[in-house]
Amino acid sequence: MFEGLTDEEQVSWDSNGYFVMRGFVDPEEVSPLIQRVIEIARAADDGVDVSPALIMPEDLLSGAQTPEGRLSKIFRIHRQEPLIRRFCEDPLLLSKVCGLLGPDVDCFLSQFIFKHPGALGQPWHQDEWYFRMTPAPQVGAWLAVTEATPDNGPLWVMPGSHREEIHENVTSDPREGANFAYVEIQDADTSNEEMLLMAPGDLLLFHSHLRHRSTDNRSASSRAAMVYHFAREGTTGIDAGNQDWLAVARR
Repeated sequence: MFEGLTDEEQVSWDSNGYFVMRGFVDPEEVSPLIQRVIEIARAADDGVDVSPALIMPEDLLSGAQTPEGRLSKIFRIHRQEPLIRRFCEDPLLLSKVCGLLGPDVDCFLSQFIFKHPGALGQPWHQDEWYFRMTPAPQVGAWLAVTEATPDNGPLWVMPGSHREEIHENVTSDPREGANFAYVEIQDADTSNEEMLLMAPGDLLLFHSHLRHRSTDNRSASSRAAMVYHFAREGTTGIDAGNQDWLAVARR
């Protein structure tokens, strides 16, 4: 048993490659994240230097009237934004991450994700396909900021796929308006996929080999999440320009 994990969490991690902590934080604690992200998006649109934050637009929604309405993701916001940094240094969260990775852990990537009405989902992928890091795995922490419903683009996962190697048979997303770097795994069975419905404040921890996707937002409301990625100290690998390594736990 790794320190910090319950028996149920350990079993789910070993069997499925993920577990969900319902009610990790109060919904009122995550709602201010949206307002702060909107402020960053509007400042960047006004020409303000918001670095190291990195803005990624939603290509299909380029005609939206507001900067946040054109937003897909904002990367690299866990160091300089106190509210966002507080969550990646949360003692309970780190007790789980350290239970999975060991006592010396860095947060190397953060991304606030908006999936506005009309936005496309991201096809089946493994995060490690992008990271290519040693040692593996890394741990993703997906904090629901709004409700994830069947219609607004929730996450779908393939339980047990964390035991697979990295799939190299991938293709670029051919859909018109697909976001930059969207790729899709072509050679894997998805018949046992599961949809993860999340309430604001719920937290998903998942293995970097876990196959997962999101679906299109067919609803009238936006789906938002704050995502962190953690690795062992000393990890090496590809930096696509969206990383910012921050020590968050040391023995």
